Amino acid sequence: MVQDQTGQGAAAPRWRAQWPLLAVALAVLALLAAGFHLGHQNALADLRMTQEVELRSRVQALESVLLRQRAVATVLADDAMMRQALLSADPGDRLAASQKLDHLRDETDSAVIYLLDRQGTAIAASNWDEPDSFVGQDYSFRDYFSEAVLQGEATQFALGTVSNRPGLYLSHDVRRAPDDGGEGLGVVVVKVEFDPLERNWADDAALTYVTDAAGQVILSGNPALRFGLAPPVSDAVLARAAVPGTDWTMTIATSARPARHAALLTLGTVGFGLALLSVPALLLLRQRRRAAREAEAARRYRADLERAVEERTRALSDEMRERQATEKRLSRLQDEMVQANKLAALGQITAGVAHEVNQPLATIRLLAENGAAMLPVDQAPDVAANLSGITRMADRIGRITDQLRGFARKATGAVGPVSLREAVAVALLLTEAPRAAQGIRLEAPEIGPEIRVMAEAVRLEQILVNLLQNAQEALAGCPDPLIRIGIETGEVVRITVTDNGPGLSPEALAQLFIPFATSKPSGMGLGLVISRDIAQDFGGSLAAAMPQPARGASFVLELPGVAHGGK
Repeated sequence: MVQDQTGQGAAAPRWRAQWPLLAVALAVLALLAAGFHLGHQNALADLRMTQEVELRSRVQALESVLLRQRAVATVLADDAMMRQALLSADPGDRLAASQKLDHLRDETDSAVIYLLDRQGTAIAASNWDEPDSFVGQDYSFRDYFSEAVLQGEATQFALGTVSNRPGLYLSHDVRRAPDDGGEGLGVVVVKVEFDPLERNWADDAALTYVTDAAGQVILSGNPALRFGLAPPVSDAVLARAAVPGTDWTMTIATSARPARHAALLTLGTVGFGLALLSVPALLLLRQRRRAAREAEAARRYRADLERAVEERTRALSDEMRERQATEKRLSRLQDEMVQANKLAALGQITAGVAHEVNQPLATIRLLAENGAAMLPVDQAPDVAANLSGITRMADRIGRITDQLRGFARKATGAVGPVSLREAVAVALLLTEAPRAAQGIRLEAPEIGPEIRVMAEAVRLEQILVNLLQNAQEALAGCPDPLIRIGIETGEVVRITVTDNGPGLSPEALAQLFIPFATSKPSGMGLGLVISRDIAQDFGGSLAAAMPQPARGASFVLELPGVAHGGK
């Protein structure tokens, strides 16, 4: 019994002596686990941040392509040459339309642009002179044709029946002018291919793909994934974002292995520090060797990071240059849209101009008949009076037609001193007929001939006509309709157009200067956008303001004034 008790008593102290070492070992393991977890989480956070930046950049690049191509379809839907090709069976008209589409395709980087008649047959195409031309092909079975006929526009991602290449089809119906009945004539289609974007994605280690609302992959850096469901990814970090203006979602999947490697590097650093604190003498040599290895690893990491930053910077520079080139092309398209908008305005005032011309002509005819009846010599004073009336009526016709021709003339783009009185007079004349038909009262100050602004006459008239037309349309059905024009002079000339209509809702006010956003059933949402851009070209501005009293809508156009002595 004594020996047994002695043996047990000796074993207990030995176990108690091991507890501190065990506690230290457990503490070390806990610190290592915490270090690994913290390093892994930090590395994942850095990876996710990099993904978010890359994702935003790629979404913006894709959105830029879509906006440019939608603008092409919208502009062509209102193009006079496209209407003529659909209305006429003349091969010359259709050939001219094909040549214009071919030129526009080169300018906008579209894959192909083509025009379908009401039966869905292509009558003009940008590839008209190629062996696989679309001209004569039947596309009535395509959803983008039937939906555009029913809804005005459509979008479809599919394989080309001729080219067998995937792409996005953007379609828009082409109609007669509103004063001709607005009947549907056909559909214009723009096909977009995304090969440059997908090649850039393919060069990246991360997997990038875009899915539609059904979860089907339509764009990818890996072509094998296209038209299948989103691929299952394991051991990867995902980042997703919606593509504005579509029901698409862009996803970037990046391997999580670099994050674990970084965490293991952190773990090694923590373990090394703990070991260094525990046994400095025994690990001094190992410390030096490990420090050298870590320095080399850090150097390589920094070198890899710097190389990645340089490659990304070059890619961003390329994207910026592409975006700037796109903005220049869109600017040229905008200039053409300004001219088209003016021609549309001229169509609306044709009836009023005809009325103004017919009345003086009737008067001229009456005075001429009276003059013929009063040919005797003793009636010479009356004949002279009639001839004087004929002269006045002829002058009036000349003024009207001169102003009409000046408004239809394409703007030169040159900015210089312009008479504000003449510009306002032309705008009032061009909008007079519908204003009189609605019984709208007009309050406008007397504008002195010395008041001039820095602008270009035709484009300034375009802004004023747009503001007056908007005000007249807002007053439809309103009691006691009134439009008030205000002028404030100085270094900056302030022109205010105010109506007493129903005013602007908060939603409409927020979208006033967003392209293609409109509350008008037949509007394009471009009038105010173009007018504001023209004002900015003149060094001025265009904005909505709260009218006083707070009823109706008010728009303020500010332009640089010209001193009385300026030329």
